[in-house]
Order: sequence, then structure tokens, then C-alpha cells
Amino acid sequence: MHGDLKYGPDFTHFDYVNPEAPKGGTLRVSVRSNSFDSFNPFIVKGVSGAGVSRLYESLTVHSEDEAFSEYGLIAEKILLPEDRSWVSFELNPKARFSDGKQITAEDVKYSFEMLTTHERAQPFYAAYYGDVNEVVIDNPLKVTFKFKDNKNKELPLILGQMPILAKHYWETKGFGSASLDIPVGNGAYVVSKVDPGRSITYKRNPDYWAQDLPVAKGKHNFDQIIYEYYSDNTVALEAFKAGEYDFRTESTARNWATQYEGKLFETGELIKEEVKHERPSGMQAFVLNSRRPTLSNSQVRHALSFAFDFEWTNQNLFHSQYQRTSSYFENSELASSGLPEGEELEILSRYKEQLPTEVFEKEFTVPTTAKPSSLRKNLRAAMKLLDEAGFPVKDGKRLDKNGKPLELEFLMFQKDFERVIQPFIKNLQRLGITSRISVVDTTQYINRLREFDFDVIVSSIPQSNSPGNEQREFWHSSKVDQPGSRNYAGINSPVIDELIELVISAPTRASLIQRTRALDRVLLWGHYVIPNWFNPVDRVAYRNTLAHPEVSPKSGVYIDAWWSKNAQ
Repeated sequence: MHGDLKYGPDFTHFDYVNPEAPKGGTLRVSVRSNSFDSFNPFIVKGVSGAGVSRLYESLTVHSEDEAFSEYGLIAEKILLPEDRSWVSFELNPKARFSDGKQITAEDVKYSFEMLTTHERAQPFYAAYYGDVNEVVIDNPLKVTFKFKDNKNKELPLILGQMPILAKHYWETKGFGSASLDIPVGNGAYVVSKVDPGRSITYKRNPDYWAQDLPVAKGKHNFDQIIYEYYSDNTVALEAFKAGEYDFRTESTARNWATQYEGKLFETGELIKEEVKHERPSGMQAFVLNSRRPTLSNSQVRHALSFAFDFEWTNQNLFHSQYQRTSSYFENSELASSGLPEGEELEILSRYKEQLPTEVFEKEFTVPTTAKPSSLRKNLRAAMKLLDEAGFPVKDGKRLDKNGKPLELEFLMFQKDFERVIQPFIKNLQRLGITSRISVVDTTQYINRLREFDFDVIVSSIPQSNSPGNEQREFWHSSKVDQPGSRNYAGINSPVIDELIELVISAPTRASLIQRTRALDRVLLWGHYVIPNWFNPVDRVAYRNTLAHPEVSPKSGVYIDAWWSKNAQ
């Protein structure tokens, strides 16, 4: 991103792979979902099958142990000027789709056009690549992207991440359609078997065109990868212990503390491992939909945060395995802390009249019940905020200015979080707020999410060590009314819009850090979410027939570098 690369032009493989890893065997993994009905993950219609990204390659490959570096894959050469006002990609003449046809500049241009302009395309792409002004085909194997200006410094890199689609297939199929027809891809795997709603089997393409490139060495080692679907996590865990699949990541602390034990673990047939990572944990949180009239008031949103008792939850439900999240860029140098200073303060001072005074005078902290604080003290603070916001109590109920009770719905598609939300609901009741949990199926949940038809959801907002264009999709006002966008909180702030553009145009790493901290601080003081927690390790369990490199990348567990001990 900022000029430094870990791997030189003569590198033979990434450090976090085993270039001598044997090819062969089968990897079976689980999926927590009710069903799937599409192999087209690029549109807002349908529920994509797990692992579908294995079918598609991009112009470049991301390095898993650098903040933001890309290396050529479909693109054999990358050309760009000092000012980054355009980028050209010269394609590898050996690059092929799974049907054997050559990947050309026409396919690259077609992919860009479909992803950014088709009415059913995921809106993320239009935002991500919105600064491209023109796409020019220079010759059959060279394409140039010309930019609107040179402010978006990461644009050449993120264009390299664009999945490349087969024009000859999708023009016939129809890009906007969602079906289980097996598509023409260009990745290391192809679909070999589909059991609708139950499993998907991918097989390694023996003719995969990139298998000998340095960026692919030591990767894609399994002959087959099977995704098994389970609608219930308890059933899925028992199936793992019964040998029905080989690898799982565990997100439930109680399970990790109590369920990964017994004879199979004692004999070593099943292995339990914690893998440290250095990636930003982002923000997992209760996201409050500020489009709702009652939640449009920041004092109300702030008040709700005092009713969530993280310390009790962590101790009683999570065996004290988690740390509290207090930043949208948690677990990274990008997170704001203390009071703003230096370049961050200079940036924020431009908007002093538009920001809460607390941004400059108080360090942001999440409510806590750790001594000397207490839940009772927090609830008193919440009551004061609700009173000031114009929500008085009558007959034990919080009422708005029209005399309507303040009520909240927690929308979910997995039952795991019920045990977390129920104590939260009890605390909200003490404030006079009636709440309920609605558990719906995956399809209904996705549809309601796309239409922003919810009060509160639990969502994870991922972040990288090099934030940029994707911030528009999360927080920009242009996305507030766009169905399918990820601006779930309904943020509509000119200040945040400008801070996003500053992050995108950061000229150096040092400046990026300061600008991101400014964005983080303003988001936090907007009280758009109630932060949950994070874990600085990945929790994985697997059968002893699997092996992985001794070195894990900074991003954590990287299953694409694992292999089977049974490989021939």
C-alpha cells in the first residue's frame, strides 16, 4: 500500500505455507446455516453456497502476513504512475477459466461493469470501485483503469482484488440470476457435487493454471473440500466429535471450555488449538438501527449501552475468555484512545462545532460493572439519559412524546445469542423498556437485513490493517437508504463522510493511522452500536489426519495452507 513489500521479485513462496505440502485427501468442514440456493455470491438475490469463493480468482493475491500488499495472479504485470492516477494490468497468457478458455481483458472489463452497474449486484462493489472513471482495453491481454482523481491511494490494490468472471458464461446465463447451476470459474477448485440444503463438494482442478506460481505454492492441497450444513450448533459439534467432518472453528466460549474434552482429545485423535493472530478484530456489537424513530436519538442509544453487563456475561457465560471491545479497529494501532492529539486533533478540530464536546474533553470508555462501578450505577445513568431525551416513565413503561411505549426487537437467525440477550433484556426492563427476541430463518433474516427492517441485530464489522474504500459501505450517508448496503446502523453524518474520504486519501501509513483514529473516535461518540467483545486467538479443533505449517500468518488460521496426512 505504501511502497514496502516483504517478498521480492524472486520469491518462491509465502512464508506461511509449506511448499512441500503433499496434494491429496479430503477436508470436511461444517457450515452453520439452514440452506443455500445459489453459486452467484455477487448479487443481492439468493443465499450463496459455502466455499463459493474457491471458484473465482482475482487479478492479484493478498499477502496474509502484511498490512496490505498484493502480488500478481491473473495479472502477470502491474503498471502504475507515481501519482496513482491509473493502473494497468497485463494478464498472464496462461490464465484460464475452468472450461479451458483464456482469460482476457474483455473478461476483466465485463467483470467490472457487472459488479458496479448491474441492478442486482451487491452494492458494495459500486462503492468500492466508485472512483474509477474509465476502463480501457489496450490489447487482448492488457486493461487499464483510469481514475476520477488520484486521492484514492488504495484503488490500484483493491482493483487487483476484483473477482474475474467469464464473460462468455455469464452473458448466456444472465448475471442477475441466482441458481445452483455450476458456474464457469477460474479458481483452484470446481464444484463436483451438490446436495441442496445439505452439502457442497468441491474438487481440486487438476488443470488449475496457476498451481506452479509462487503465490500458489503450498496452497490448495486437498483433492476435495466438502462443506456440510448444520442448522444447529450443538448438533454440529456432536457431529464433529463423531467424525462426520474434520475441522471447525469455535466461536462459543462455553463450548470451548466444556465440550472439547474426552477420550478422543486425550488420545490425540482430535486436537484442540489456540492460534494467536495480529489482525484487527473490528467491531462485533449490538447494532442499533438509527433509522427507527426512537433509536434516532443518540442519548437513547447511549442509554441502552449502560444496560449491557459485559463483566457478568463474560464471567458467567464465557468463562472469562473475552476482552471488551472499545474501538471499531480493536486489537490494532488504528484504534483511538485517550484524548485526541497531534494530527488527529488537528483533523477533529475542523469539525468542532459539529461534534459532541466529549470528543475533545473525555476519553471514550464503554460502561463497565467492574469495581468501583456497578450495574445499579449504570442503570441510574441510563435513566437520566432517557429522561433528558424525552422518554419519561409512566406505570413502569418508557413512553415517547406521543405516549407510545419504547419497545425493541432483537432480530436473529441463530439461537446461540439468546442466552446473552436475555439478561440484557431484563436490565432493559428495569429501565421501562420492553424487548423481545425474534429468531427467523436465514432467508428471512437476510431479506430483512437488506431492507433495514430491524431494531437491533448482532453484527460483526470487519476491519483490516489498511482501511479504505470499504468504510464507505459501512458508514457513508450515500448508503443509508441503499438496500443491501452494510450501513446497518443508518449513519448519516457529513463529518463521518469527510473523515472516510480522508482515510481513503491518506498519503502515508502514519497519516492513515491518525485519520483512522479520528474516524474511530467520532463513530464511538455517535453511540451507533453497543460493543461486544473480542478474542486475540483463533480457536480451532481438527482431526489428527490434518497438518498445518509451523508458521501462521498475522491474519491467523489459514486453512488454504493445510494438508492431509493421508495424501498419497
